[in-house]
Amino acid sequence: MEELVSGNQGAAGDAGPQTLGNKQNVIVTPGKKLINTKASLLDSGEDVEMTNGDTDEDDSGDLPSLERVGFAKELERAAEESLEARALEVNGEDASKEENLDSSQDPDDEWLQVLGNGLLKKKVLVTGKHEEQRPQKGQTVTVHLKVMLEDGTEVEEDPSLCFTVGDGDVIQALDLCIQLMDQDELALIISDAKYAYGSLGSSQPVVPPGSAVHLEVQLLSVSDGPDIELLSGKERLLLANKKRERGNFYFLRNEYVFAISSYDIALNVVNATSKVDFADAEEEELMEVKVKCLNNLAAAQLKLEHFEAALKSSDAALKHQPNNVKALFRKGKVLALQGEYAEAIPVLRKASKLEPLNKAIQAELTQLLRKQSEQRSMEQAMCRKMLGNMAVPTRSSTSPPSWKIPWKWLFGATVAAIGGVAVSVIVAART
Repeated sequence: MEELVSGNQGAAGDAGPQTLGNKQNVIVTPGKKLINTKASLLDSGEDVEMTNGDTDEDDSGDLPSLERVGFAKELERAAEESLEARALEVNGEDASKEENLDSSQDPDDEWLQVLGNGLLKKKVLVTGKHEEQRPQKGQTVTVHLKVMLEDGTEVEEDPSLCFTVGDGDVIQALDLCIQLMDQDELALIISDAKYAYGSLGSSQPVVPPGSAVHLEVQLLSVSDGPDIELLSGKERLLLANKKRERGNFYFLRNEYVFAISSYDIALNVVNATSKVDFADAEEEELMEVKVKCLNNLAAAQLKLEHFEAALKSSDAALKHQPNNVKALFRKGKVLALQGEYAEAIPVLRKASKLEPLNKAIQAELTQLLRKQSEQRSMEQAMCRKMLGNMAVPTRSSTSPPSWKIPWKWLFGATVAAIGGVAVSVIVAART
């Protein structure tokens, strides 16, 4: 299983990624001294673990568009403060107080409310080059980044952080605000935990759960993203694995919507047509990455109860690898959740034969067989009840009338016949 640096999994709904791309853990000692240790990164060799635990669905609400929302209100508030200042008495003491107030507070109109909800704002510290186009989704940017807590504690600095805009490679606060920056601009970003490291916090960098952060960002360069069709097999493999591992990171934090997005991006990298010839080994490795992404995609879709989508993802993985145990397991589980027990049992039995010691498969199969037995018992009871109501009580059959003639009646009839003949002969003789 791919392991996350932080030990806990978060509740659903924590928005945004939780790493910024550096490759070292930071541990805070009681004296707030930072110690760098070797990072524990996600293993690129396996996809996410098969689990039976149910978790809450992630919040997939769309974010507001990037507008200067609330900017006019802040200007109006600043004007009101200015009128109040004029109303103060003109004396040395009041003037001194007013001077100190102005010097200790930043003017409100310097802050841009990025989402209009007060949870994410940006201020320009050094103006950039306005004549150049701002970063767009899909472009690659390089920034000098400092991450600080509200008390000013610096928890991370990366002088050359490189990421793709809009791909979810970094926290939402940075991914959104970078699209509002000019070349060479230096900006301060204040973000609520919702758009930073969420209720879980982070161990890389070390950010306590539910903490707001301050980001000092300088945009160093902007370039178009790589042309996937021109990437070599090795380059394409590295890019696809990077996106897949990001999806695994989200999955382990129960951020299933973001995980699905990362897996989709990785699949797009793998499935894109190529103008470069790949070696057979590279083709096989890309196929392995594709199957892992499909398996992980099915797992995330299953968590969100998108059963049809999860079934399609599992079938796509089995199309390339018919004996892939994880794909068989997830397909069987989806069918079971849909009530298709007769179809699910053979799939899980096949997976069980391939991995007889897999406890997750055995538990799912045992539970499914029990449910099928209970379902059959209920159906039989219902059939008996229906047949009992529809049955018509049978009448006792009467024996058919007997056509046997009593011997006494037969003897009497014979005697009468013989007597009649005798009388007829006597009468004839006399005549």
